[in-house]
Amino acid sequence: MEYHIQITERLKHLETVSAASETEAVELVRKYYKEEKIVLDSDNLADVDFAVENKKLKTYYKSPTNDFLLAHGDSFQLLNDFSFKFDMIFADPPYFLSNGGISLQNGKVVCVDKGEWDKGKTPEEMRAYNMEWLRLCRDKLKDNGTIWISGTYHNIFSVANCLTELGYKILNVITWQKTNPPANISCRFFTYSTEFIIWARKSKKVAHKYNYELMKRLNDDKQMTDVWRLPAIGRWEKSCGKHPTQKPLSVLTRIILSCTDKGDWILDPFSGSSTTGIAANLCGRKFAGIEQDEAFCQMSRARREELDLAGVRADLKRHIVDFKTLESLEKQNIMDGGDGENDNVCEYADLHYGSLPFDTEPLHE
Repeated sequence: MEYHIQITERLKHLETVSAASETEAVELVRKYYKEEKIVLDSDNLADVDFAVENKKLKTYYKSPTNDFLLAHGDSFQLLNDFSFKFDMIFADPPYFLSNGGISLQNGKVVCVDKGEWDKGKTPEEMRAYNMEWLRLCRDKLKDNGTIWISGTYHNIFSVANCLTELGYKILNVITWQKTNPPANISCRFFTYSTEFIIWARKSKKVAHKYNYELMKRLNDDKQMTDVWRLPAIGRWEKSCGKHPTQKPLSVLTRIILSCTDKGDWILDPFSGSSTTGIAANLCGRKFAGIEQDEAFCQMSRARREELDLAGVRADLKRHIVDFKTLESLEKQNIMDGGDGENDNVCEYADLHYGSLPFDTEPLHE
């Protein structure tokens, strides 16, 4: 990979002049400098900076409109290999619960192991892992950007502690209550029916985006709480295959609508089958994802290409509760004499996206 390194030198010199005011003194020195009566050289060198300029990662796949970019590789390495600031990050990191447990799916007892990447770790190993990827992600957020992290009790408390240590400000801990959880086989404890989603902003002092009025409209004109009753993934979301920890479009759609605007960039460093990207494009946002397993990169590509088939976007939206609510509200708006348009939701945002986080020449066609 080629890098462009920008070298910035800072020179410093103290000049003494007689003037009637500070402003006049500054202007006088400025005049002398332009006339080269004051010349700075290497003896005045105060500091030198070396920075990567326009550092971009090679793309594994890109959509025809550049609103969906995917890189293949290890997030810990690749997050260092490009410079770009995102409006929002969603991350579904390993839960570290693949230790031979069992669950019930479609009436069958199945092992819950997801893969080597999800094997259990010691508390110290888990903390080190979370500190590193959260540190890398913080550097990729705009100053007013926010991050959402999904997890269960296995990992989410470690994530929360790391967020605080790194200087993030936790805004909410969403409880996602699944309307269709798997049955409890042992009958010796309560059925697991929830996951947690932490919402945090990059800085404690810089205000974040929150589309309060939109969330209120989606909740029957009442303040939306931090408990969301939404289903787990349905069969209609598995047309291109299924990732073992795939999140439902209904959850990602609500997250994206709550804190981003049309045309915003969203990053997912553990992209999986790119549900984040599909939801982002349905909402008129732009997406960049990183995934280490090429099989899931191929699944992500298939899902995004499917999205451009006739009728697919409309069909997906018919299954997602927040889109159905918005459609109903827009119809009511038209009946009341409005134009029926929602300022914050659009399938196709401006296709001229300007600067992109990754190179747009894909490595894999």
